[in-house]
Amino acid sequence: MKKIIITLLFAIVSVHAYASEGGVELETAPIDINDKASLARGAKDFAAYCFSCHSAFFMRYNRIAKDTGMDEAEVRNTFIFTRDKKGDPTKLGDVMKVSMTEDYARQAFNAPVPDLSLTARARGANWLYTYLHSFYMDASRPTGTNNIVFPGVGMPNVLWELQGLQKPVYKTIQHEGRDVEVLDHLELVQPGSMSKEEYDAFATDLTNFMVYLAEPVQAERRSMGWKVLLFLAGFFVLAYMLKKEYWKDVH
Repeated sequence: MKKIIITLLFAIVSVHAYASEGGVELETAPIDINDKASLARGAKDFAAYCFSCHSAFFMRYNRIAKDTGMDEAEVRNTFIFTRDKKGDPTKLGDVMKVSMTEDYARQAFNAPVPDLSLTARARGANWLYTYLHSFYMDASRPTGTNNIVFPGVGMPNVLWELQGLQKPVYKTIQHEGRDVEVLDHLELVQPGSMSKEEYDAFATDLTNFMVYLAEPVQAERRSMGWKVLLFLAGFFVLAYMLKKEYWKDVH
């Protein structure tokens, strides 16, 4: 029992340390993977701003049509603009690959572009949501931008036209007897085409879709989990009553 408690404590500390890595307080992503309208909007946002570079190799197009309420024609018109090696149009049953090669990615970004299928599982919804809000201008970077939760990120801020441009505002604190400048907040210096509320909704939909992308069956898994727990609770009552019946003469 003691080992279990220690393991749980280490797990809690590790998650907290990861969430606050670099002293960044992660925002809470208001997602709901049962909201099909949000998933459909997020899918279209993913296609418009992510899918030209990032693949989602563990997802198939027809699965998106099944789970988001989009019909197959809409999914085809939203996502599919490529052909296979034979020159035939990409099929709805194919996985979501992109035409960008690893060699081109290294030339353009000095690094391979990661697949986004499991990013939400690896990073968490709150990290993704905060990441989408946290680009800022940084002249020292090749792309001219940086990100609070992913310092040194190679990806340019492809969402600047929506959110606008932000600059970092620093404050001075005392650390080990000396003054140290730390990031205080980001300040909008050039508005984008969306208001703050509209961009928050955009980031929510995109994060929601990426959480779904990382585990399409999670809604069914959770529903099945509650059913199993209810079954076990009922079975426990029956097993306890049976045990009392068998042992009544002994006691």
